[in-house]
Formats: sequence, structure tokens, C-alpha cells
Amino acid sequence: MSTSGGEHTVGVIDRVVKIKNRYFPGICVAITIGIAASFLSQKYGAPAMLMALLLGLAFNFLSEESSCIPGIEFSAKTLLRLGVALLGLRITFGDVLSLGWGPLVMVCSAVLMTIGFGLFMAKWLGFSSRFGLLTGGSVAICGASAAMAISSVMPQSEESKRDTLFTVISVTTLSTIAMIVYPMIVHELAMTPQEASLFLGGTIHDVAQVVGAGYSMSGEIGDLSTFVKLLRVAMLVPIVLMIGYVFRSRMSQQAGSGRVAIPGFLIGFVALFTANSFGVIPAMIAEPLSGSSSWLLLTAVAALGVRTSLKEIMNVGWLPVILVISETIFIAALMIGFITFH
Repeated sequence: MSTSGGEHTVGVIDRVVKIKNRYFPGICVAITIGIAASFLSQKYGAPAMLMALLLGLAFNFLSEESSCIPGIEFSAKTLLRLGVALLGLRITFGDVLSLGWGPLVMVCSAVLMTIGFGLFMAKWLGFSSRFGLLTGGSVAICGASAAMAISSVMPQSEESKRDTLFTVISVTTLSTIAMIVYPMIVHELAMTPQEASLFLGGTIHDVAQVVGAGYSMSGEIGDLSTFVKLLRVAMLVPIVLMIGYVFRSRMSQQAGSGRVAIPGFLIGFVALFTANSFGVIPAMIAEPLSGSSSWLLLTAVAALGVRTSLKEIMNVGWLPVILVISETIFIAALMIGFITFH
């Protein structure tokens, strides 16, 4: 019995060591960049998220270092989702009610209209409706995550794989640009914090860049813009289910591949948001967890910068780029119009 128990303990330790060796180098890189970004932010008053992103881009070569890749991917995905889920501890029902029902209607309308615009532009530029759905859906909902989810319910081919790769790279790049440029637009248009939250959360493609843009302006805008963004993320499930149903109906010989699951971080966000609103979680627990979300997000944005390679976009033609840019401009103009005439 004791020998068996000892072997089990050794086996557990071996697995822990293997996991540490696999993820530790990349996570250390992301954390180190995050700490450096925080120092620069405090020293020069620059946004910490922006500094983390720019420093990460400077260390892009580490994304090709095999020992760093798993940890960088873990930081950019898992730590990001955990950080976003913990943001639920920073928002209450009272904050949401301050926005009103208007944002929900605006977000749903913007998502559907952007996907429709993507279909129209794809046909006009000579692309397939599949490519229009892929790019339009990724711009409208949640960037690279939406691109992967939508692609999973479409017929698979070498062409579809290339389309998915292009979409992931292009929306990530445009989302990074938006993270820097959109706060300038907010200042130029003299938007209120609520209007700024609607604009940033309702237009920027990826969650990480919404977080970066929002918190670079203020904590309030960061919290509310993340909530608005998660309204768009929540639409991923019905949209992908609908797209999958359409393709299964058109091509009955090819059964739809994979089930669409609700993102775990969205479930976590809603659960913590609800618990926080009703005061279920004690302050002595909620405050440290809420504070840790900032560091998790800073680390995730640093990792996102490390794994982003802008040079890969140079290998594609201009028409696909024009399509994604036009969809990005469309949803931004649409939200500005909604905010102006709301």
C-alpha cells in the first residue's frame, strides 16, 4: 500500500514538473514584459496596456522559440479569459442599468448589420459568401475567436483554412490598430464615458484590445466597454449555430462538424457579475481577485503582442484586406451614428 501510494505521489510530481517545464518559459516572458510595461507606465504616464502591447511586438521573435510558444499561447488565451471573467467582480447591475436598454439594441443591430454588409461587400469584390460570413462575423462579434468558431461549422478545405488564417491575422492586426486609434477618436468627438464605452466595446474586434483601449482611458470606461464587448461575444453562439444550420441544410452530404459551446469565460463573467451585484462575495475576497484581473490582462496583452507577426499579412492580396477594412470602418461608423442620434 505504501509503495503504491509513493509511486502515485511521484507520478503526480512528474506531471507537475512536465507542465511547469512546458509553460513556464513563455509565461515568464509575458509576465516580465508586463512588469516592464507597468514600470514604464508609472515612470512616463503612458497606458500600461499599450506599453505591454508595443513591448510584446518588439519580442515577436520569441514566438518562434519552441520553449516559449506553449506559455505564450497560454498567457494570451487562458490568462486573458481568466482576467476577463474576474472583471465581473468590478461591475454591478447598477452600472449596467446606467447604460439602459439602448446599448443592447445597438449592439445586436450592429452585429447583424455588419455581417450583412460583409456578405454584400464579399459579393461585390468577387468573393464567396463563406468568406463574407467569415470576415463579417469576426469583425462583428469577437475577432479571431469568432473566425475560428464560424470556420468550424463551414465545409473544410485548403481554401477555407487559408481564409481562416488570413481572417485571424487581419482582424488581430486591425484590432491592434483600433486599440491605439479609437481612444483618439473618443477624445476628438468629446464622448462621455458611457458613449466611449459603447464605441470601444461595440467596435473593436478582440476582447484583449477592448480591454487595452478602455483601461488606457479610465477604469470606468474599461469596465463598461468590456461589458459592452461581452454583449457582442454572447451573440457568438446563436450566430454560429445559425450559420452551421444553413450550411448543413445546403450541403446535407457534409454533416456540420463540432458543437458550439458557450465560452467559459463568459459564463464566469456572468456568474461573478451576478454574485457581486447581490453582495454574495465578501469584500476581503472580491477586492484581491478584482485587482488580480488587471495583472492577468496586462500579461495576456503582452503575450498577444509577442505572438502577433505583422509581416505575414504582406503575403496576401489587397482585395481581402480591403474587405476586412471596409467592414471595420462600417461597424465603427455605425456605432458613431447610433451614439450621435441616440
